[in-house]
Amino acid sequence: MTTATAVKTDYEAIIGLETHCQLSTKTKIFSSSSTEFGADPNTNIDPICMGLPGVLPVLNEKVLEYAVKAGLALNCEIAKYSKFDRKQYFYPDLPKNYQISQYDLPIAEHGWLEIELVDGDGNPTRKRIGITRLHMEEDAGKLVHAGSDRLSGSTYSLVDYNRAGVPLVEIVSEPDMRSGQEAAEYAQELRRILRYLGVSDGNMQEGSLRCDVNISVRPVGQKEFGTKVEIKNMNSFNAIQRAIEYEVERQTAAIEAGERIIQETRLWEEGAQRTISMRVKEGSSDYRYFPEPDLAPIEVTTQQLEKWRSELPELPAQKRHRYETELGLSPYDARVLTDDRTVAEYFETAIASGASAKQAANWIMGDIAAYLNKNKLGINEIALKPEALAELVTLIEDNTISGKIGKDILPELLTKGGSPKAIVLRDNLGQISDSGALEQVIDQVIAANPKELEQYRNGKTKLLGFFVGKVLKETGGRADPKLTNQLLAKKLNG
Repeated sequence: MTTATAVKTDYEAIIGLETHCQLSTKTKIFSSSSTEFGADPNTNIDPICMGLPGVLPVLNEKVLEYAVKAGLALNCEIAKYSKFDRKQYFYPDLPKNYQISQYDLPIAEHGWLEIELVDGDGNPTRKRIGITRLHMEEDAGKLVHAGSDRLSGSTYSLVDYNRAGVPLVEIVSEPDMRSGQEAAEYAQELRRILRYLGVSDGNMQEGSLRCDVNISVRPVGQKEFGTKVEIKNMNSFNAIQRAIEYEVERQTAAIEAGERIIQETRLWEEGAQRTISMRVKEGSSDYRYFPEPDLAPIEVTTQQLEKWRSELPELPAQKRHRYETELGLSPYDARVLTDDRTVAEYFETAIASGASAKQAANWIMGDIAAYLNKNKLGINEIALKPEALAELVTLIEDNTISGKIGKDILPELLTKGGSPKAIVLRDNLGQISDSGALEQVIDQVIAANPKELEQYRNGKTKLLGFFVGKVLKETGGRADPKLTNQLLAKKLNG
């Protein structure tokens, strides 16, 4: 009698992201109220964003420009004709009881962005993630629940309408991601692009970038998607990855237990590291969309489109590729340097001023980055100019000073600025490369350490580093390290 062996089913996750990005305009999408973050509650409001009778919205032209530029940067097709729609739903933070958004004719569709994952050995894997659509819409207000962090359990709620009418673009991805890591990298790359464009600050803590994850699980090889669940309330890229990993595990366990996955919206609880049910998911029919009667359709002319296209900067993925192929940097270095546009521009100015790419990268990613992190500064806020960094790198590479001296004078350069060459001359920090002068110091060091000399000559040759360190100390770090090593080895072995 034979017993059938159970076949283990492998599952895969199907993941797509809906990302709301607040645009960095000074005023709201349909009115002149300020979009300033952190103002006193209900001070940045007006009759239009409050939906009072007899008022008419007027589209902020800068919102259209930023939306089109974002669509171009995401390789989308820009619609020559698009329109706004009313999305009906009823909630206390939505003063009109509808949201002006775009439904069937969005401003941009059918795009993609490239993500890059670097493994532990520094090898990059690149993947294109499709962009279904990008559309413009207005934000709602903000509810503050007293006595609880959510509606359930609170004793009362307050509403702040400052955010109502703040311009957003919603970017919907294709379900092309298969892991939490891919989804987190997609969100990070999207934020990089928007920041490079200058259309959004992408600050997740302030709500400028908000990601909702749509996730389902299916057996590997199955073509049909599983039942989709949406996850909200994630305020960091790590939270996106952890929420997805938790939800994949939850859905897989439910399927294997014979339970039915229901289409719903779930919340990520950061403290408990889990998702919990929030509500059954609405469908588009529940919103009763119809064309917004108070706004004219949008037509983007070819001339306007090409003007905005010409104003696009070199984007992060393009920079990464160029840094690797033209400058010879590793994928890891290229990734770190291009994460922030200001850092990339600082780096490029330094190499344009004569610094070698690898050495400039090392200084920026090492000592300078440590100083920025410690003092919570941006690279544009330090006194060390990129041209001065190039001068410092050149002084080290042509053996005018040692790398140690470079590190010694860096704090002054970071806080006070100035010329590295002038500091070296002022403090007589030039590297000692004269053999005769070095030999005198070496003879003194050897004579002062007879015990270590004996150990070295008895085979403990690692003590060469000890003697080099002593010579560097005696010369205040000015001894030429390479020449010092050569002269010491000769005398110690003699």
